[in-house]
Amino acid sequence: MSNAVFYHAGCSVCVSAEEQILNVLDNQKVNVEVVHFGDQKGRIPEAEQAGVKSVPALVIDGQVLHINFGASMEDVRKAVGA
Repeated sequence: MSNAVFYHAGCSVCVSAEEQILNVLDNQKVNVEVVHFGDQKGRIPEAEQAGVKSVPALVIDGQVLHINFGASMEDVRKAVGA
């Protein structure tokens, strides 16, 4: 089974992407964890270390997939006070 982390900041672009991602991924093949930086700002360094440059982003088995463009990680840091 693959592991994935969906990182987002709660904006409308991010929420829409989250809904679509969760609907299309087969939960029998991919274990998806959702990380909302507004609730989990301590996870920002983890996302950046994984290669996330903007949100929403999906990291599957170490591969970063940037989806649309909601906010840069710099903007996320400013917004959540990290």
